[in-house]
Amino acid sequence: MSVAYRRMISFLDPRIPNMMRPIWEHPAGLKTVHFWAPTFKWGLVIAGIADLARPAEKLSDFQSTALAATGTIWSRYSLVITPKNWNLFSVNIFVGSVGYAQLYRIYSYKKPLAPPDAYFWQVLRFVPPPAEKEVETATIEEVAPVSG
Repeated sequence: MSVAYRRMISFLDPRIPNMMRPIWEHPAGLKTVHFWAPTFKWGLVIAGIADLARPAEKLSDFQSTALAATGTIWSRYSLVITPKNWNLFSVNIFVGSVGYAQLYRIYSYKKPLAPPDAYFWQVLRFVPPPAEKEVETATIEEVAPVSG
């Protein structure tokens, strides 16, 4: 541990009220990384929720798959380790849920565009053809009007 961290803890330790002492002293309490890492991971959940406002065609299937897999794997892990870390469990449930919700949005967007016999992963990897743009034509009079 760093010197700055030890000094901060030794400064704060006698100032913690008795009713906060169990949270402070817990093996996954406020003065451990087991508390702060999952707390900052809530930023991923907030970013994922903000992505719900983005159009489905702009979402990344790789990123959404990574979030869903990470949330699923670490939710299980957080209940196996000692001490059980309920903060880590809850944040990973939400990370996984956001990932699965985004995957569903991507699938729902691409399903009508993909071949009808495509499997789930083929639909997710399907790249729709670009939309054709209309080409405007102009007459010579519109480009260079004749004066006279």
